[in-house]
Amino acid sequence: MVGIFLASTDGLSGTKTAAVIGPLLRWFFPQISEHRVELVHLLVRKAAHFSEYAVLGLLSARAFLGSSRAVLSRYWLVAALLLLSLYAFSDEFHQSFVATRTSSVYDSLIDISGGLTALVVLALWRRARSAQTLAVSHR
Repeated sequence: MVGIFLASTDGLSGTKTAAVIGPLLRWFFPQISEHRVELVHLLVRKAAHFSEYAVLGLLSARAFLGSSRAVLSRYWLVAALLLLSLYAFSDEFHQSFVATRTSSVYDSLIDISGGLTALVVLALWRRARSAQTLAVSHR
């Protein structure tokens, strides 16, 4: 969460990341149009939103699954989704106070989608592993 908070400061604003991504793309692809550079920059930034919240979702799930509180360990997916949703909205609220950043509900939805995707994949993996363990124990 500290990493996400720090990424939401001026240090990783669109202007700062464009200053890195643009020249890198032009070096690899000298004929690239300015429109394509802007599109790739946008996609990289949105993929970062998705990815960082996927990681937060997995870390939250790990914490809640290992909780000594039965309600948290039993409802780990809901607890993790609630945590990352609240943090996604609070992160965008934080960005509204940073002059070089913009706050967007759409970014919060991308964040939540990243976290939810990771949580669903984890839940499916746990279910498959549980079914496999059960099948082996019945042999």
